[in-house]
Amino acid sequence: MTTALRRRPAALGRRVGALCARAGGLSRGLSLRVKIAVLLAAGCALVAVTIGLLIHQSRAAQIASNARESATSQLIRVRQLYELTGQVDHDDTEAALDHPALPEPLRKSAKDGRRSTYLDLSGPDPAVWAARPVGDRVLSVRRPLNTAVDQLHELDGHLVVWGAVVVGLAALGGAGIASRLSRQLRTAAATARRISLGDLDARIGRTPAGRQDEVAELACAVDTMAASLQSRLEAEQRFTADVAHELRTPLTGLHTAAELLPPSRPTELVRDRVAALRTLTEDLLEVARLDANAEEPHLEVLPLDRTVEKILQRCGLAVELDRSEAPRGPDPDGTDRTDGTDRTHGSHETYGTEALVRTDVRRLERIVANLIANARRHGAEPVEVTVDGTSVRVRDHGPGFPERLLKDGPRRFVTGAKERGQGTGLGLTIALGQAQVVGARVTLSNAEGGGALAVVSLPGA
Repeated sequence: MTTALRRRPAALGRRVGALCARAGGLSRGLSLRVKIAVLLAAGCALVAVTIGLLIHQSRAAQIASNARESATSQLIRVRQLYELTGQVDHDDTEAALDHPALPEPLRKSAKDGRRSTYLDLSGPDPAVWAARPVGDRVLSVRRPLNTAVDQLHELDGHLVVWGAVVVGLAALGGAGIASRLSRQLRTAAATARRISLGDLDARIGRTPAGRQDEVAELACAVDTMAASLQSRLEAEQRFTADVAHELRTPLTGLHTAAELLPPSRPTELVRDRVAALRTLTEDLLEVARLDANAEEPHLEVLPLDRTVEKILQRCGLAVELDRSEAPRGPDPDGTDRTDGTDRTHGSHETYGTEALVRTDVRRLERIVANLIANARRHGAEPVEVTVDGTSVRVRDHGPGFPERLLKDGPRRFVTGAKERGQGTGLGLTIALGQAQVVGARVTLSNAEGGGALAVVSLPGA
């Protein structure tokens, strides 16, 4: 008899459950802070709905029980009065014999000789009925429940309002807690990124004394990892530098002894291998200095076009130089020979239409020479060097850079060659390290139409 009374809160519960499920699905694409706030609010909403349903059902059951007891008591009094007077009092109880609006299930139950009640809350006029047989007729009473139903609706409204308040407070509290947690995790992530970029001194920092939560454990683990990584890398750098330094003395003696050998084919082979060992040793020392940040550049303002031309002439590299046909200004040493005379210019003068850059000539020469050597070793002729504004582009026409190198960057002692005899993998490493010293940037890519392309972008004057 109370099905109608339970139908509305049950539907409300299903609707809230569906909304909570939808919120959980939407939270998958949100940040951790929003996820925690949404999930906490959804959990509080489920608890609030559950408690509200329990309170509603308890109050509804109480109203139904009281209404049935009251209708039954009234039916007993009406029957007693009817047996004494033969009349039915219609004033307060709406008592009647064979009432035309009597619900059919209740009428059937009375015809079967049973006294029963019927709760009707589905219509606009909620009421409770009680009926019993009197001879061949059915005696019934009806009591309206409008006031009780209105009170129940008012209770539901209060439950909804306070439930919304509780959910809102839970969302705000969850957002506050999640903001703190998210800030700590973002700090840990930023520190990890700094470490991955080479800042081995980066640390998350000390956590408050006595704190033993998961975030504190993560911070401690990241700091411990960074310290261990820094210690190992520094030990490796010291080992490389020490080995390279110790090799210089015997290699110098070996080089001197090789020069004293009589001219022959074996002598040429020995001298060639000694020269290769000396080059490798110097490269290792240079890498060690770059790793230790011990390099100090000597910057000066120079015309890039003319500087690159002089670098190619000094290195004796047979490559194609593509540069604009600008009026020739001074050479990198400050001497202007455009009219056949020597004129010395200050380093901040404008040299024709050539772009001026602030760089270290010796380190720029090292960068360009290594890029050209790498192009000639692993690429194919012709190797083109192009000066474009404040950038130097080195391109070959070979197979291009491997995808692994473009993705992860150059690695020491790892080359793109199938056999190890074609290089040590230090050329690109040194070029990128020297570029960082002078404030330049080296970008590696594969050119359209094939071939590897390295672009050195220098800071303008």
